[in-house]
Amino acid sequence: MEKNGVLTAEVVSSCVSNLGRVGTGLQHFYHHLSLPSQDLSDISVLSNYIHLHKLELPHNKIKDLSCVSHMPYLVILDASHNEISSFFGFEPPKNLKEVNFSHNRMTKMKDLSAYSSLSHLDLGYNSLSDISGLDQCCRLSQLSLEHNKIWRISGLDSLPLTHLCLRGNQLQRIEGLENLKSLQVLDLSLNRITSLSGLQNLHLLGSLNLEKNLICEIQECKHIHDLFLLRDLNLLGNPVQEQPDYRLAVIFLLQHLTVLDQEKVTVEEKVSSVNKYDPPLDVVAARNHMTHLVYQLMQPQVLYDSSTMPSADSPYPMLVLTGPQGCGKRELAHRLCQELSDYFAYGTSNTTRGPYPGEEDGIDYHFVSEEEFQNMIQMGKFMQTMQYGGHSYGLTRDAIEDVAREGLACCVHMELEGVFSLKNSYFEPRYILLIPIQADKYLGHLKSRGLYTPAQIDTAVSRIELYASTNKQRPGFFDNIIPCDDWEEAYQTLMQVVKEYLLLEEQEEGENNRGSPDNISTGLEPEEKPPSPPLPRSGSGTHASQPATALDPSDLSYRNYFTKIQAELSPQKSPTELASIRRREQLVREAIVGKSPGVYSQLFKSSAQAAPSSLQNPDISEENSSDESCASSPLTVPGSAGGLSASVEPLDMSALGHTLGTLQGQTPEAPQPGSDQLPVAASPSSDRRPGSNVKPILPPIPTGRKTPASPSPAASPRPSPNKVVRDGGDAEREG
Repeated sequence: MEKNGVLTAEVVSSCVSNLGRVGTGLQHFYHHLSLPSQDLSDISVLSNYIHLHKLELPHNKIKDLSCVSHMPYLVILDASHNEISSFFGFEPPKNLKEVNFSHNRMTKMKDLSAYSSLSHLDLGYNSLSDISGLDQCCRLSQLSLEHNKIWRISGLDSLPLTHLCLRGNQLQRIEGLENLKSLQVLDLSLNRITSLSGLQNLHLLGSLNLEKNLICEIQECKHIHDLFLLRDLNLLGNPVQEQPDYRLAVIFLLQHLTVLDQEKVTVEEKVSSVNKYDPPLDVVAARNHMTHLVYQLMQPQVLYDSSTMPSADSPYPMLVLTGPQGCGKRELAHRLCQELSDYFAYGTSNTTRGPYPGEEDGIDYHFVSEEEFQNMIQMGKFMQTMQYGGHSYGLTRDAIEDVAREGLACCVHMELEGVFSLKNSYFEPRYILLIPIQADKYLGHLKSRGLYTPAQIDTAVSRIELYASTNKQRPGFFDNIIPCDDWEEAYQTLMQVVKEYLLLEEQEEGENNRGSPDNISTGLEPEEKPPSPPLPRSGSGTHASQPATALDPSDLSYRNYFTKIQAELSPQKSPTELASIRRREQLVREAIVGKSPGVYSQLFKSSAQAAPSSLQNPDISEENSSDESCASSPLTVPGSAGGLSASVEPLDMSALGHTLGTLQGQTPEAPQPGSDQLPVAASPSSDRRPGSNVKPILPPIPTGRKTPASPSPAASPRPSPNKVVRDGGDAEREG
């Protein structure tokens, strides 16, 4: 055998193994024969061994396998590393399942339809140029064609393949794999592939090897983004690895990966990738807040004497209207400030976008360039900023201060990103969500305005679900929810809600002239108070007899209520009117030192009164108001306002806060005789408004800044309202 490479019976008898029974069970034969590295070239003697089940002949010089035709029971055949050039040059054993013909000299594949039981086929390291003859191999699950000369993938459509290896060929693109629905492991390394297109339908794919190809763009990973079972991806040796932040970018696009480039993907990497490329709204808001705080600290520090400074007893009153683009929040904010001009003024934000038709600089927005916006950030001007639609928006400290100096509460509107940003500041506004319930009606309204592109409209409609999910996942995030399909109805509901926040309904029922800001907590005796106009009622302007009218954005005299405020401050006013304005500012200063809060501070006090029947939802209780309510319309927005439908009305958050306080054994404190305090909750810390738990509680007032309690009839005279005791000024410094 050693001289001429001819296999003899003596050698076979010494190498067979695995004795077993055949036929009737009375005969015994050896089933396995292994002859590796024996330098064999002639194995014709094996024609007599018809009962073999497994034949291993690797690393020899065999050219002819015709003897296999006499082995009807053969199941496994290994003829790798030989000199075979004929493709399956033997009659097909009916039970043949595994064949290894790698490292031979085959140049062309032939029809294998007769080998119906074939499940594993290895044809690697041959000279095959195309794939053919496998159409009828209905049980073939593993196929290896590595290191051949294949330039195109074809002929695999109907195969139940789970493992496919095409490593080291001449492939330039991925094709012909669309119908391999069972494929789990795919090796396409060492080719010339430039794109991952063609893998989209392989939903069971778990391992993908693309080492040493020509993939250049990270965005190619989007083609396999929906392959949720993909766990192992290898892109070593591709030009894409030279891209900045390559690893985090790929992990972000493929969050389900556990191994990338033969290295385990850690949880920290997944979190970092999300925070870098698609951070949650609260992460973006926290970053922006830190940026603004640092830039503010870099500026010369200013001590503000307005009521916007932090105060645990009576924070500066703000009202924030939020909702999807084009839902009417800007128009409703303007109208509210016009009709309740004795209480609210509009806080004008800055934006880098251009004005829409009908918008005016300084009234709707301060329209600035991107460069100016960035300069304002570096100068520490902003309290909150956000990005939406490719433009920047921001609310400056000066805009709030301008309103606070008038002794008024600030009313602003913003998108959800702005709400997250503002919640990081020390302000504690009332947040009212205006949300469309009828999506079709909202879509029609956006199209009719003619201001938005189709992409902007689609984005706006899709964000309805973002607002709804935020309200559901974060109970108390919004203080009230108002459907805004009809702006007039939304405004009437908004007016009623705001009046409840201010306790104006209760005051109007008692005495019409008690609701004026000049008659509340002024510290003056009744005979010293000058006459003042009556409170504006719901649906009226400055007089109750005026009927409510819908907002007309083109009517500048209707919207520009700043002119009215400027006129009030002009020197042509009578001494009585000027004294009234000074007392209004005096109330603000009294509130900041802890004296009796004015009517504006009722925005942040839980009221003991029950909500009017028009705003109550009998199906909502304290325990299930956030989770168990549902809407009758297609859009469901569970949360603090209960289920929303075409006739949904907001939940009275103040009544809920009072109920929770009562359950904890607390009772509202009655006003003391002779005090000018309104009946509000006794302890701000224990009777805070719903939703205050979503941000840290304000720290205690530093030592040196006194907050006197409301005086009783027998108490000493009230200290001067203008006197503020400071300890180094830190208590008054922003941040």
